[in-house]
Amino acid sequence: MGWGEIFALTSALLWALAVILMRRVGETLPPFELNLFKNSLGMALVLPTIFLMGDMQLPPYSLSEYAIVLVSGAIGIALADTWYLKALNLMGASRTGILASLFSPFVILLSTIFLGERMAMWQWLGFFLVISGVLMVTWRVKHTALEAADIKKGAIYGTAAMFMMALGIVMVKEILETRPLLWTMELRLAGGVAGMLFYIVAQRQWQSVKRNFQKPQPWPMIIIASALAAYVALIFWLAGYKMIDASVASILNETNVVFIILLAWLMLGEQITRRKLAGIVLTVGGVLVMAIHV
Repeated sequence: MGWGEIFALTSALLWALAVILMRRVGETLPPFELNLFKNSLGMALVLPTIFLMGDMQLPPYSLSEYAIVLVSGAIGIALADTWYLKALNLMGASRTGILASLFSPFVILLSTIFLGERMAMWQWLGFFLVISGVLMVTWRVKHTALEAADIKKGAIYGTAAMFMMALGIVMVKEILETRPLLWTMELRLAGGVAGMLFYIVAQRQWQSVKRNFQKPQPWPMIIIASALAAYVALIFWLAGYKMIDASVASILNETNVVFIILLAWLMLGEQITRRKLAGIVLTVGGVLVMAIHV
């Protein structure tokens, strides 16, 4: 195993750890506020990284490219991440981790619609397997400490989050291929933060947000979780994609589902049921089928 594979697996493990910590943090800090802090910290960390790499000049984005990147951030970071955190709070880390496998199929599906790419029969089979795995852990849940209604509501939030996240990525796919990646990510984070601030102003939520931040919070855990999710895991993710084929990196990144379920069992006490194991097999198998034939 080379460094590229190690970096890709490390990225998956770090993201899984961030999800577990955010699940803990979500008990005291609401999803919106947590997402706002996470994205703001990500912006603060990515910018000096760009300067350290010597890429201090802003690339010549066109006005349309600026608009697309910023809107992509508002959709794929501000909205999608907030909904993902809501799903995390409602149905736990392991189920949310399995449901997050919808991201890759949604990206491929939206690419066929907006970018003219075509899905082969094998990819449709993979999509069906992923959907089956998600339904396995969210439909007709019985004998669980969580309310079935909460799990179904979480599934709706999580599915919508993955769709919006995929839509945000498909929107900037061509820009990511032609412009510096870190600068584009910084602008997407800026779009996400700006979208959230606009929502606060439009809905006059300043006092509510301020009160939530002023309440006693586990700030060390919040900072660690945010830094892992919005910066450290991202660095390893980029390193993996840089050193090995994108198809191989994407497959290794999907191991975060397994890591999330194992860490949720070890750190949160969530049970590993046969239903969850079946969901893992179906979703990971579906992603592998789709990735192999991309």
